[in-house]
Amino acid sequence: MSHHLVVARDLRYRYPDGTSALDGITFRIVHRESVGIVGANGAGKSTLLLHLNGTLLPASGEVRIGEELLTANRIPDVRRRVGMIFQDPDDQLFMPTLADDVAFGPLNMGLPPEEVKGRVAAALERVGLSGLEARPPHRLSSGEKRRAALATVLAMNPDLLVLDEPSAGLDPHARRQLIGLLRAFTHTKIVATHDLDLVLDLCERTIVLDHGTVRADGKTPEIFADEALLASCRLEKPLSMQGCPVCGA
Repeated sequence: MSHHLVVARDLRYRYPDGTSALDGITFRIVHRESVGIVGANGAGKSTLLLHLNGTLLPASGEVRIGEELLTANRIPDVRRRVGMIFQDPDDQLFMPTLADDVAFGPLNMGLPPEEVKGRVAAALERVGLSGLEARPPHRLSSGEKRRAALATVLAMNPDLLVLDEPSAGLDPHARRQLIGLLRAFTHTKIVATHDLDLVLDLCERTIVLDHGTVRADGKTPEIFADEALLASCRLEKPLSMQGCPVCGA
C-alpha cells in the first residue's frame, strides 16, 4: 500500500458539550488523489480535517495515515507527513519574519542549518515570495499570507496537503494564483471548502458531509450535477455550472 494512504473508519467525535460533530465517517484516499470535502456550516468539515493531523483524536473509530494508526504517540510523525493549512493563515504565521516562519518546521525536525536554509529558499520560490524573507508576516497581503502559510508546510516536504477553506477572503487574482500552486503539488490533496468552483477546478473526487455523516462520495462533476443531493445538504451548484441568470443559457 502507498505510504500516502489516508483512511477513516467509523470515525466519531463529540464536542465537550455533547454535540455530535462526526457520526461514523468512513473513506479511503490514495496517493495522488485530490479530494474535496464539502458541506454546509456545521457539517463537520473542519472537525474532520483536525483528525487527519492529530489535533483531535476520535472518540471512537480510527484514522490511518499510510499503514500507521493515528494515536497520541504517533502525532509528531504524522504532522511531518501531513501538511495542514488552517483556515486563518495568521494561525501559522507567528514569527518575526517570513523566513523565520518557513524555517520553524524544518528546524524543529532537527535538520542542519544549511538544509533548512535551502528548504526555506525553495519553498518561498515555489510560492512566489522570494525576496520577502525579511518581511514581517503582518505586513503581507491576504493572498501573500495564504501563500506564506503554504510555504511553511512545503518546507516540511509533506506527503499530503490538507487545506481548510484555502480561498476564503481572496480576491480573484490571488485565488487564481493559489489554484495554480495547488495544482503543482502532485501528491495527495484534501480540500475542505464552501468554494465549490475551487473543488471543481482542483478535485476529481468529492465527499459530501451532512451533519457529521457522509452523504455522497464520487466523481466531482457527477456530485455537483445532482441538484437534489446538493439541495438536501444545503448546497448549490458551482457558479460555473449554473445557467446565466439573464438568458438562462
